[in-house]
Amino acid sequence: MHNDILTKLGITLNVMQEATAGAILHTNKDVVVMSPTGSGKTYAYLLPLIQRLDALSDELQAVVLVPGRELALQSANVLKDLGSGLRCMALYGGRPTMEEHRVLRDVKPQIVVATPGRLNDHLDKLNINAETIKWLVIDEFDKCLEFGFQDEMMSILSKLPNIERRILLSATKSDSIPKFVSLGRTIHLDYRIEEENIPDRIRLYTVTSNEKDKLESLKKLLLSLGDKSSIVFLNYRDAVERTAAFLKENGFTISWFHGGLDQRKREAALYKFSNGSAPILVSTDLASRGLDIPDVDNIIHYHFPETEDSYVHRVGRTARWDKEGRTFFILGPDEHLPEYVNNDYEEYQLPVSLPKPALPRMGTIYIGKGKKDKISKMDIVGFLCKKGGLNSSDIGKIDIKDRFTYIAIVSTKIKKTISLTKGEKIKGIRTVVEEVK
Repeated sequence: MHNDILTKLGITLNVMQEATAGAILHTNKDVVVMSPTGSGKTYAYLLPLIQRLDALSDELQAVVLVPGRELALQSANVLKDLGSGLRCMALYGGRPTMEEHRVLRDVKPQIVVATPGRLNDHLDKLNINAETIKWLVIDEFDKCLEFGFQDEMMSILSKLPNIERRILLSATKSDSIPKFVSLGRTIHLDYRIEEENIPDRIRLYTVTSNEKDKLESLKKLLLSLGDKSSIVFLNYRDAVERTAAFLKENGFTISWFHGGLDQRKREAALYKFSNGSAPILVSTDLASRGLDIPDVDNIIHYHFPETEDSYVHRVGRTARWDKEGRTFFILGPDEHLPEYVNNDYEEYQLPVSLPKPALPRMGTIYIGKGKKDKISKMDIVGFLCKKGGLNSSDIGKIDIKDRFTYIAIVSTKIKKTISLTKGEKIKGIRTVVEEVK
């Protein structure tokens, strides 16, 4: 294992990661890994995979299939942060295939992380050379192999003639793996202990709503939780928008997230939540899988999870690694806990006296320059301190995209910073600086 990479990341591999790495590095078998959400499956396959690929070759050698664009972007960014010398690119819908093809020709990635539909598109157009691909990783394979993805997955696998190794990863057990995946001799690693699907570190509460419309109960619950980070899960896009509008009208600072938003809005919503600019994320189950959002304190089920797997993935957003968390079910007049919830629980007593909505310490600004403009984090910090009147302690998480950057800064200083930087240049280039609302 690359000890220098592990030292840079500041992590020690857990038992699942060690076993996965050993199976990938020291055998020639296919590998199926089942391990709880939040246990570090991305590192588990990427760290050994980068040692099996040739960084000196310009050929595409590995494909990682994922069910959604957020996981594609996140996994590609994890690989870039490893600093392995391998080039990676995320391929996903919501932008022109032709634009991706141009970047593919320029970057010449050795690994691509792709959603099934978009990879099929590139394979059909011969935009990538299928002959050179030897490794296939299917992350969240239970989701990738669900009805709806089956035909796309079957089509992809028929177009990859030279796959030598397959790695499948999931937090939940699939009933069966279709034959078209063509697993050979296989090592099965199951770290998903049934009783610990919902770890003991997560405390379960019920909240009683006397009204069928639970918005008032949700409001009181969130007020009682103060500035702790919370995800409110709903099952429908229009319900997300209705709930988000209600909470905004009542003075809460929130982000909202569902599959109908364009990519820029989805990224901004997740960034505001993960950097502390919005302590509340209102979302469909799209936010329950594949997103690396650290330190979520509370999971709130406004609508019940539709399946036990959905419940496991939702609750997996909190108590990641060895942290603790809480999950709340808001129960309407005729509602009871689903049968699959067999953990001990207690009734959460809403206080009679409640504070005003907590104001986040941080806010988010947008700068219209990014990696393609050769902008670094040091450039951003220097620009904001010199031109924007900030101290380095006022600046939080910085996320540099290809053409723009999100920065968390102390919320009370946002207006002044935007005023001071209006029309100013960063590395000699005039840029836009605005608040992300």
